[in-house]
Amino acid sequence: MNPNITVRKAHVTAEGAGAEVARLMPVPQWMNYDPFVLWDHFHVGAGAGFPDHPHRGFEAITYMFEGGMQHADNLGNKSTVLSGGAQRFTAGRGIVHSEMPAEGSDSIGIQLWINLPRSLKTLAPDYQQVNAAEFPEQAVDGGRLRVIVGEGSPLKLHTAVRYLDLSLDAGGRHSETVPAGDRGIVYVVEGRVDLAGQQLEKGEAGFFENLEEIALTTAEPSRVMIAYGRPHGEPIKQWGPYVD
Repeated sequence: MNPNITVRKAHVTAEGAGAEVARLMPVPQWMNYDPFVLWDHFHVGAGAGFPDHPHRGFEAITYMFEGGMQHADNLGNKSTVLSGGAQRFTAGRGIVHSEMPAEGSDSIGIQLWINLPRSLKTLAPDYQQVNAAEFPEQAVDGGRLRVIVGEGSPLKLHTAVRYLDLSLDAGGRHSETVPAGDRGIVYVVEGRVDLAGQQLEKGEAGFFENLEEIALTTAEPSRVMIAYGRPHGEPIKQWGPYVD
């Protein structure tokens, strides 16, 4: 056990129109983890999805594992992101959008919301798509690392965050230094990993702070998502689709 890591399990819940998500937060016992305010591992089948709905006060990244997701918004953006790609919207002072699965396949991935600081809550809304081939990827010890947000990635946020997709073979390992004051999340998509002495199973996340190094090892093929950044340190009023 590591006292700097809190382990929580994602719980399956209905969302949108017939969609299903495994949700880490917000849940009654764990509403947010400044600057992160939502984490959904979604699985959207044919006929389900997220029809038009409003947002404000945060930024969101929809990162695809399988299938495709169609985005349309009141700014005039309309596009489809496929496996390995991502869509980012900045809700700012307000946006209305829909996310519906591409025809012919289930859509599986992660949606992450990152709070905007109070000084940027009224920012003009914006949208960006980054396709799979545009994300930088590198070999690590027994695996591959893709940078979704961070140095080399074209996907940009208004909050200093590093967001990674890490795949490890059996016996693989990866470590990186965490900047002082940052906190974050390691979520196990597949397999089982050791995070700085703390065991994490599939569907579990380690929420960490005061951790100098993310040290990951695994005895079996595993895939994890890693997100960390500097908290804004401001009160978060989070209700439904809004983060004020």
